[in-house]
Amino acid sequence: MNLSQIPSPCFVLDEKLLRANLLLIQSVKEQAEVEIILAFKAFAMWKVFPIIREYIPYSTASSLSEARLAYEEMGSKAHTYAPVYKPEEFDAIAACSSHITFNSVAQYNQYATVCKSKSISCGLRINPEYSSVETDLYNPCAVGSRLGVSVANLDDNLPQGIEGLHFHTLCESSSFDLEATLEVVEQKFGRFFSQIKWLNMGGGHLMTRKGYDTEHLINLLKSFKSKYPHIQLILEPGSAFLWQTGVLVSTVLDIVENRGVSTAMLDVSFACHMPDCLEMPYKPRIVGATDVIEGKPTYRMGGNSCLSGDFVGEWSFEKPLKVGDKIVFEDMIHYTMVKTTMFNGVSHPSIGMWTLEDKFELFRVFTYLDYKQRMA
Repeated sequence: MNLSQIPSPCFVLDEKLLRANLLLIQSVKEQAEVEIILAFKAFAMWKVFPIIREYIPYSTASSLSEARLAYEEMGSKAHTYAPVYKPEEFDAIAACSSHITFNSVAQYNQYATVCKSKSISCGLRINPEYSSVETDLYNPCAVGSRLGVSVANLDDNLPQGIEGLHFHTLCESSSFDLEATLEVVEQKFGRFFSQIKWLNMGGGHLMTRKGYDTEHLINLLKSFKSKYPHIQLILEPGSAFLWQTGVLVSTVLDIVENRGVSTAMLDVSFACHMPDCLEMPYKPRIVGATDVIEGKPTYRMGGNSCLSGDFVGEWSFEKPLKVGDKIVFEDMIHYTMVKTTMFNGVSHPSIGMWTLEDKFELFRVFTYLDYKQRMA
């Protein structure tokens, strides 16, 4: 990747790495004979949907906008789930959806007639009250969770017209986490399996991460299907599609010193452009940098918003940083662009792709009008 061809700041997707992930996901889908679909909440760069469609034709949506994007740009109706649906939007969501999952029985009852009239396959999100996710912010099974119906709140039979169940309890998890979850789901909700046509196992299946046991995943899914051959299994990962497929290129604009702490001031913001670094929190990898090594030039990375906590650190470099140096954050394609803001009027980084032809293709540059038009 030739940084001289890339504007700063810029999200850059690597087509070669994307295709490698897609090929692996397609292989799992075919070997396990399941449906694997792309979750837009992790990635919605629609300019590359034609590439994704070569391997995976379907997607999952969590809002009217995502459902429309699936229908208009992915070229297929969405598998839609939202924690709650607005009455004035539901007809439009239904027009763009093949499957709709409801977060409560009450919401299903409210919209069941519309779904039936449009031959939409309806599902119910369940809460198995078990998750291996340790970060509360991403744990949908925490005590008092608003997501999904617990078994105690279901009768002996599912509501008439419900054809599927949906659980989502994982986050960048392993196939063994899925196995443990499936045991709980089967124990608590197995009595309903004879009443359904499909089971959506949600996202969080990080099958493209190095060390992930895809063979175990395939065998686990096959084993489940052998017990319930009438049930179509659906997985809807997001991060797995884009894991380690691209970067965020930025530039050092200033170096600030304060009580022995050196901060490289960048033309990007953690608060605006990499919010997961502050929410999770986690420290991203930087090309050419390491964790702190005594005696080497060491810096925090500072964002360009006025939020006091808009910084992450620290990293060591082989030589001191200077104004104009490029800072390249790795693995910044999934759950980044979809969560960015324009707080402070800070401009969104450009978006582009490094192609198979070893060239940079610029998709979008953001301007003042993008900010202004969001405000009124």
